[in-house]
Parts: sequence; structure tokens; C-alpha cells
Amino acid sequence: MHISVKMLERANAFNHLLAFVLCLCSLQGKGQAKEPYLPLHGGEFKQKSVRNSPDPIINYQWKSPGADDSLQIYTLFPRQITPGPSNAFQIADSNITVSGTGDLQFDFGQVNAGWIEFDSEDLNGDVQVSISEYNEPAILNAGAQHPVKTLKPLRYGNTYRLELNQQLYEGVRFAWLHVKTFSKPWKLTNFRLVCQIKPVNYLGSFSCNDTLLNRIWYTGAYTVKLNLLQDYLGAILMERSDRHSWTGDAYPSQAASLAAFGNFDFVKKNIAFTAPQDNGIAAYSMYWVLGLVDYFRYTGDTEFLKAYLDNAAKRLDAAYAHFDQLPDLAFMGWDERLGAGFERPNLPESQRAYRWLCINAWSKFAECLSVIGNKALSDKYRRYAEAKKKQLSGEQLSGYGVHALAEVFNAGNDSTAAAMQLASKWFKDRNARLSYSPFNQYFILQGMGKAGYQEEALTTVRDQWGGQLMYGGTTFFEVFRPSWNTALAPNSAPVNNQCGYTSLTHPWAAGVTRWLSDEILGVRPLSPGFKTFSIIPFLNKSLTWVKGDVPTPSGVISAFFNSETGDCEVHIPTGTTATRVGLPKNGRVVKKVTVNSSPVKIAGEDAQYAYLLDLSPGDYRIRINYGKPTPGVTDTDKSKLEYALTAFAADSTSGPDRQSRLGKDGRFLAGRSMSENILEKPAYIDSLRIDRAVSQTWKTTSAFVTQDPKPTLQTFTLDIFQHDPWPYDLTLYFVDPDRKQRRSAIEVFDAHTLELLSPVQVIDHYQNGKYLRLKVDRSVRVRINHVRGPNAALAGIFFD
Repeated sequence: MHISVKMLERANAFNHLLAFVLCLCSLQGKGQAKEPYLPLHGGEFKQKSVRNSPDPIINYQWKSPGADDSLQIYTLFPRQITPGPSNAFQIADSNITVSGTGDLQFDFGQVNAGWIEFDSEDLNGDVQVSISEYNEPAILNAGAQHPVKTLKPLRYGNTYRLELNQQLYEGVRFAWLHVKTFSKPWKLTNFRLVCQIKPVNYLGSFSCNDTLLNRIWYTGAYTVKLNLLQDYLGAILMERSDRHSWTGDAYPSQAASLAAFGNFDFVKKNIAFTAPQDNGIAAYSMYWVLGLVDYFRYTGDTEFLKAYLDNAAKRLDAAYAHFDQLPDLAFMGWDERLGAGFERPNLPESQRAYRWLCINAWSKFAECLSVIGNKALSDKYRRYAEAKKKQLSGEQLSGYGVHALAEVFNAGNDSTAAAMQLASKWFKDRNARLSYSPFNQYFILQGMGKAGYQEEALTTVRDQWGGQLMYGGTTFFEVFRPSWNTALAPNSAPVNNQCGYTSLTHPWAAGVTRWLSDEILGVRPLSPGFKTFSIIPFLNKSLTWVKGDVPTPSGVISAFFNSETGDCEVHIPTGTTATRVGLPKNGRVVKKVTVNSSPVKIAGEDAQYAYLLDLSPGDYRIRINYGKPTPGVTDTDKSKLEYALTAFAADSTSGPDRQSRLGKDGRFLAGRSMSENILEKPAYIDSLRIDRAVSQTWKTTSAFVTQDPKPTLQTFTLDIFQHDPWPYDLTLYFVDPDRKQRRSAIEVFDAHTLELLSPVQVIDHYQNGKYLRLKVDRSVRVRINHVRGPNAALAGIFFD
């Protein structure tokens, strides 16, 4: 049962009444004395409501936030308290009386960067506190200061604080109070989350008639905001031993930050901070260059570009030197087709994607050099790009997957018939165009937009990022599959896998915020600093209006387009020119256009837009008078999210003879040698290989298990190769012999193409053993992933 508490409602009301309940006293007592928590300062709450944002302080505006500002503190109270079944708690206003052992769950409504505190004058007994991004106490990998996010709070006077790492903050949406022992009643008050934040204002905005897209834009912005640290843009909110500023992660994070906040000085500071490193990942070096290019195009900061020419040149020259004989790429993405992260990073798809990424970086950097007048260096990198484009033009694109193809388009090689033909295959396949990582999905979206597949890209935005919101996300995740929403309960522990223990607050997933501003609102710089720019919105039959703001060094560009009423508005800042403004036809003929009540002649048109050119600074109210609809113009994305394998059946042990009735064609049991295992090797199976698993033996049972809690070893693969396609039943036998509440997830891929074949399957409650049977008709890779429990445990494989 959920209990609504007046105190919590009142605290949330304060948020909307322009104030927070703040900790105003210094924390003193046992342990080191702490400084008092200061309220948000340097600004004020504004009467501006943004219903689609998860940010609890989106209404707070600082007067002049800067990159060197200190982190600020504010306090949140939970929106909801859920007691356990013990009836050990009485909740009245701000007071909680403890009258026995048991648990309380606190939901703060969204993930925040903070730590838990509460007050008590008479606490007694053994009390622990847990935190998590999801609705079960978090457990992370070895290397974190406290991998298990449950600990006894430290006392400072009458205040108790959960301290899990030296930086204090963690990613917290949910918290728990665990009363382990009890002697007499005691009270606590003000169970709270003390949050930290970098001062930054929302100068950008986005809204349209699709509320889901609005929520996605603001959730991406909030995800980045939580990871703006004192001196750099972080990569992961929850402490799991990898809180580094990753250069590649920063590229889409910076892009979203520029669009949402216009915090040019902070992005500049982060580029400088990451300049000495590439994290040992070749692609991340190219993403650093593209981040520098993106910053220059957004700001026109010529001096900063010049200051880092040598750094960028060394990276680009190194890429050219190893272009033919590539080094170990180390990482291209968590997607199976890119080598599953650090597992197999040097697959052909990863190598192709990386080579086109290099061409993209050379080309875009050459454009920037041309702008600042460095002709010699510009010509050099243009030659690099042209030579390698020509070299790769001899490759058969038919072998390219969706990640490599996207990079072909991102590098500007989008005019070939072969590329467009392959785009019709991959970009129209709703399942295949989904990447496991929102990081890589951003680059796929860019490629789809350049190839003219905006309709399909919007569907992918809803599948990938909208699916995360459906899951319960209030920030965006490190990895995600849409089928999680049918296999897992909302807000439950996510699938852990080749990325390790999955982060549900990862700013590299925020690139979609920038893409919506670029591609749907349609505001893009044509020269550095938006001195000239275009506004080409994308609307269709279902997306009929869009409105938003894009921050620039000269001021905010504002745009609004409504293809139903024909009403449009554009604000062009002083010192800039809207070189090209596209008025959307959206399937209709444009009969007449008026600007500020005066008729104007359009400068040109095509099938999608009528154009106005060279609008000078000012405010423009534009009215489009539409004629009849154009025949045959409709939304074009008719794809469905379908899977090749869907015949699964899961059941528990149904008798002592169950295993004897399975594996008529062959079987493979953990704890036995190969000669003992395959009784009669199925004629249709060439080989079987288990990779990255270790063996574990209990008294009577053995199993292949994941290598928890080692980082990035929360999964293993089972490869089964056939020489000829032959349908058969594959049965996997899972065990939980020590009853540690194991929960596992299973994914199935084509063993050759590595395309995902099935929705994710979750096996739980298998303390008595559980079988998962599936119909197979090709060579497959089965990936066994940990969700909860000490590891995932697979005891047997049966062929029938």
C-alpha cells in the first residue's frame, strides 16, 4: 500500500511556490564537522511551468551562471513512502515513529545527484539505509567504494547521513530505511535527499503536439545537467568505479548541453579537460575532434579552435597513419554488431564504422580550417578524406550493417545508389536500426536524417528513448532494448550485461535532445556562431506543429511552425541572418504567404517547403495560406517491431525424469567433460562454444555462471553453429541451488550477422530449476545476462 504524507505534499508544493525546505544548520557531532547547506543562490524561481521535464528545479534561474561556479545544494523530500508488511511505522506529517523492525521505501520521483540524510534525537538499534536508481536496493561492481549501496548511516549530532563514497553523491531516485533490531520506539524526521547541481539555465526549449517527444527532449537535458560537475562533464552518475570524463561519451553530451543550456564556457572547459586523453579508444579520439568542431560551429570561437589545432592534428594524423592496418579499436559500442563493447571490438562492422568516422572527422575539421583561413591544413585533411573515400568506394556496401552505413552518411558519402539502396534495407527495418546503446543510436539518427529517413528516425526515437520513459526512466540509460518493457516490471532492476552493471543515468544517451533541435525544430548553423543559419522544421501528418528555442552567442533563436493553422513565428537575434527558412507544406500547396501582415513572394519551393531567404534580425509573424492536399503525401513509416524468433516457453521442473525426456539429439551439462556431454552430437550442429563464463559447483549441482562482481563481466555467450539451417528445439536449464533469488535475462542473435532475433526473455524464481525452450532455425548466439542475485547460472543445454 502507498501512503501519501502531508509533509511530502507540502514540501513538493514549496517547489512550485518558489522555495525549498533547506537544511540551515551546521552538522556537528560525532565525526568531522560539516559546513552548513546553503540554499540555491544567485537567482530566483520563475513562474514558468514545464510539465514535460523531470527536473525538480527547472523553474530556478541563475542570473549569470558560469563554468567556474561552485556546485550548489538543495533538498528534496520524497513524493511517496511505501512501508513493508511489518506495520512497524506510523507516519504523521514530518514525523515517522518506529515501533518495530521492518523497511520503508521512499520515492523521490526522479533520479537526482545526492545523498540521504534524516534527523533523530532517540534512534536506537541497528539501522541501515539503501539507495538506488530503480526500485530495488542497488548492487554494483567491484571497484566501487561501496558496491552494495546499503550501509549504516554516519551520525553528526542528531543528523544521520548515508556516505557511500568520498564524493558523497550517488544517483538516487529510491531510498530505503531498514530497521534491523528494535528495543523501544523512536522517531525520525525529515528523511531527505540533499542534492547537488551545477548552476545552469535552460536557454533552449522544445515542444510539439507529440508530448512524448517533448518529454524526451527535457529528459535528455536533465540527464546532462545532473552530470555537469565542478570542473568537467561526468560520464556516469552512480559510483561504480568509472566516474571518469570519457572523451567519446562527452561528444553527444556536449552537443545536447549546447542545445539545452547554451553553456558555451562549460563545454569549452570540458573540451580542454579531455584534450590530453582518449581513454585508450581510437574512436573516442575522433569524437573529441568532432566535439571541438561542434563547439566551433556553435560559438565561432576561433581562438579556442586555433589553440587546439595541434592536438586535433595529432589525432587526425594518427588516424590516417593506421587507417589501413587498424590498431585494436578497444571499443566501438555495446551493441553486439559492434563487438559487444570490450569483448570483440575488432569486427568488420566496427572497423568500417571507424574508418568512415575518420573520414567524417577529416572532412568537418577541414571545413573549419577553411573558415579560419588555414588553407594548407584544410587542404591536407580534405585530401585525406577524399583519398580514403575513394579507397573505400571499391568496397561492397552490401556487407555493411546499420552502424557502418550511418557513418557513411554522416561522412557525406550519401549520393551513391549503393548507399541509398542499403539505406532502404537497414533504415526501414524497425528492429535492425535500433542499437543497444543510445550513444550509438544518436549517430544512426544522424545518418537516417541525412538519408531522408526522418519519419523512420522519429519512430526509432519513440522506440529507444520513449521506451526508456515507459520503463519508468526519468533520466536516460546506458543501454536499452524496447522489449524490456514486456519482460521486466516498470522501474525494476535492469538487465546487466557487457557494459557491466547498467547505469540508468548516462549523459551519452542525451544526443537525442540535440537531434530534435537540429532535425525536427530544424535550427542549424550555416556559419560559425550562427552568424548565418537555417530553420527547416520537419512536420508530417501526425506531427503538425513544433516550437522551440536554440541558444547562440548572439542570443536565442526562436521558431514556431503550425502546418494546420499556417501560423508561424521566427525570432532572429541581432547580428545574425536566417539565410534559409523552410515553411512546411506538409502535403499541401502553399497559395499565399504573409510576413508581419504583408504579402511576400516566396524565394523558391520544393515538394516539402516554400522558402524565405535572408531574413535579417527581428521578429516575424508568418501566415501560410494552404490550398488542397498534394495527392499521395502521407506518413511513410509503416514498419513494425517484429522478431524472427518468438516461440519461447518457460517452465519449472516437472518431475525427476524431466531431464531424461530432454536432449534426445544431444545435451551439454556443466561440470562434465566434453566427451561426457554430447551423448550423440546432433547431426545439424557443427560446434558449441561458451565464452566468458566460469564454472561454479555446489554440493550436487554445477553451472556456467557470469563473473560477477567483476566489471563488465555480468554476461556470457553460448554460440551454436549449424552447417545447414535445420529447425530444432533448444532448451536451456537454469538453476539457483543456493536460493539466492537469481534473476537472468536471455537474448538471442544470429551467430553470423549478430542481428537481434528475439525479444529479451527473463527467467526468475528458478530456485527449483527452470527450463527455457525456444525454436531455432539457424546458427545462434545466446547471451545470458545477470539481472539480480550473485550471478546468472546455466546448468544445461538440450537439443531436440
